[in-house]
Amino acid sequence: MNETVKILALGGLDEEGKNCLLVEVGGSIYVVECGSREPDRRMPGVDYVIPNFDYLRANRERVKAYFILHGHADELGGLSYVYKDVPAPVYLSEVSKAMLLEFARRSRAIDPSLFDLRVVDPTSSFRVDGRKVSFYRTSHNIANSSGIAIETGRGNVVYTSDYVIENNCDANFLTDLNALARLAEEKTLVLLSESLYAGRKGYTAPFYKLTPHIAEPMKNARGRFYLAIASSNFYNITEAVSLAISLHKKVVPYDAETASLIAAMQSSGQLLIPRESFAPASDINRLRAVDVFCLMLANKRTLFGKIALLAAGQNEGSQARLGDGDVFAVGTLSDDNNELEATDALDALYRSGAEVVTLPRKGFLRMHASEEDLKTVIGLLKPKYYVPAKGLYKDMLANAEVALSMGLGLSHNSVFLLENGNSLIIDDTGARLFNENVPVGDVMIDGIGVGDVQGSVIADREKLSQGVVMMAVTVSKSRRKIVAGPDVQLRGLVFLKDSEAMVREVSRHFVSEVEDGLVSGLPFDEIKDRCYERVSRLIKRTAGKEPMVLPFLVEAD
Repeated sequence: MNETVKILALGGLDEEGKNCLLVEVGGSIYVVECGSREPDRRMPGVDYVIPNFDYLRANRERVKAYFILHGHADELGGLSYVYKDVPAPVYLSEVSKAMLLEFARRSRAIDPSLFDLRVVDPTSSFRVDGRKVSFYRTSHNIANSSGIAIETGRGNVVYTSDYVIENNCDANFLTDLNALARLAEEKTLVLLSESLYAGRKGYTAPFYKLTPHIAEPMKNARGRFYLAIASSNFYNITEAVSLAISLHKKVVPYDAETASLIAAMQSSGQLLIPRESFAPASDINRLRAVDVFCLMLANKRTLFGKIALLAAGQNEGSQARLGDGDVFAVGTLSDDNNELEATDALDALYRSGAEVVTLPRKGFLRMHASEEDLKTVIGLLKPKYYVPAKGLYKDMLANAEVALSMGLGLSHNSVFLLENGNSLIIDDTGARLFNENVPVGDVMIDGIGVGDVQGSVIADREKLSQGVVMMAVTVSKSRRKIVAGPDVQLRGLVFLKDSEAMVREVSRHFVSEVEDGLVSGLPFDEIKDRCYERVSRLIKRTAGKEPMVLPFLVEAD
């Protein structure tokens, strides 16, 4: 069957997060992952960023299924925002189901009962719209992760998602090489593989294991042992809890959020804590300090803030306090979006007097495929075409070079670097790239608003972060003159001791611009625009800041 196959990404290429891959076969659309990402520091007030889903909305009748390959927000966080407009069955593991429902509840984006969820095993085959689809279990830092193969008349379209080659760990985190070998017996038309560590030599294993970095400090701690870790990293959470139990420590959640996450992991079978090895947060000061393993969980955006508040003794809502002999381990590496927060948190920890344990940047990795991991899968499946996915452009380029170096017949005519919105089309004439101007980009989620935060709103928030200047005069419209004022207020711009001089200068420029405008007979809106420009330039020149400037002209008659 000579079907035309089209592969298109709405997100996830040349970026980290908001992954969304579309596989179109015979007119049907299959959505593989539907994620979100955390905002960066240039997006104040934004909760999540999701892909532009206009293409799916325009083709909703052709969407046959969503496939969620693991339970992280970058794989499933966008689904809650598009599903009401584009419903279709969702195929996912039990763990991914629990994480999807938790995200939907927390975001309030959709009534979770609206989802049509079809739970499948991490390694399993099933039919969707008459087409065979296969999941195969992968090793990633959340249990029951999978890769996927979608059958077409030209061979399988295989996508690895996030993975490492791991043969020596909990079965929930094990790469199913037997399932991959069975897929290798079939023809692989296209292989898409993640790229984040493609430029790194060797295998990723075992450098993502936390135990070597915390085992001795935990064993030798004279007081409580604290561990802060990103809530998405289930592998390291499970690993650390098992270590604590083996050392006869009580697992104590740091706060209500941590307790909720632990409960969710236990209910979905990812975490087993014997009753005698668990204590509620309220017991932390009743237990012997040396028996306490206090676990702090949060997403990366808030984790370092929690650490800083604990270190400063300002952690309202938690009874935990750092004392002499306590050890605090930071089990998560910072990234570009939270480097400053991480630095401040570590500084506060060192000031607290607790012993601090951090992870080495060159000796600890996330669970993503390095060069040899990539080569293992490419060598098994021997694809006709290869597409690097997931990562920045430099990572995808390194991934392409790995495939080209393997001597499997892949060339620059069969390895394709895609961008979000570009299509790879495979038909009787071969494979080619095509740009059909599919709308892509960031859609920002602010509270329960979807896409109503535009660039101008973000710019205003950035200005507000540098302060506010409010200035007002009362003007007689008939006489075209100022009859009261000016009143100038500065907020968050300069120290109090410097404010009087700044107020005088702003007042002088403001009044001068208003008077000139009144004499010239300008409309009030144009006078306000000129006041805004003049005062903004003044403050930029004298204070080096760009605050929000708000001029008001109050009419007296």
